[in-house]
Amino acid sequence: MEETEFNALAETTLARIERALDDCAAEIDYELQPGGVLELEFGDGSRIIINRHAAAREIWVAARSGGFHFRHDNGRWVGTRDGAELFATLERLASEQAGERVAFSG
Repeated sequence: MEETEFNALAETTLARIERALDDCAAEIDYELQPGGVLELEFGDGSRIIINRHAAAREIWVAARSGGFHFRHDNGRWVGTRDGAELFATLERLASEQAGERVAFSG
């Protein structure tokens, strides 16, 4: 995948996450930083950092429970270690840290 294509896919994905957070009832503050870094902060002060890593053509997620890398494959972002889908993983991680259900799919 070319870097331009990767960046477009990553930007679309980060925008989808932001839209989901706008509709979320959980207490989650977020800010998109330069370079494609999306920081989520939860009511308890914990954070999830989501960023695009252009060199590896991956989206990386850092959460309280660990770090995760996702590659785009056939229209989905798939975990490089476990094959889990990005949005399902984000739902699980954010729900754990928010203490209530957070949805990114739909």
